[in-house]
Amino acid sequence: MALCLLSLSCSLPKLETADCADATEAVREFYSFHYSNDIAMSPDNLKAREKYLSPRLYEELLKNKPERDYFTDSQIAPKAFKVAECRAVDENTANVNVHLFWKPDERNAVQREAEVEAVKQDGKWLVDKVSVH
Repeated sequence: MALCLLSLSCSLPKLETADCADATEAVREFYSFHYSNDIAMSPDNLKAREKYLSPRLYEELLKNKPERDYFTDSQIAPKAFKVAECRAVDENTANVNVHLFWKPDERNAVQREAEVEAVKQDGKWLVDKVSVH
């Protein structure tokens, strides 16, 4: 009986690399900050997100001034998000899937997926590219 309880109390090992775990956490922190604030793509709002973004993406967004939220390809913030799987491309690049959820009314729900490319620069994981489908 004790052996059964011991085996049940052990957790399964995490199969994610340390780099993927760090990239996933950085993406989760970014999306938490992003949706806790105004998602409009104004210069002030981008400045507030600069610490989460690669310099390349930050400059691109300032230059192109998207009308829709770049991180969801929407003008309405999702009600929730969930960071899903991560695939390490190499030691400095990871692709993190993020599930985005909208509930426009009581009977309908909409889910879209974002693939976030995170890059490690100066020891910190940053959002570098987002593709929403």
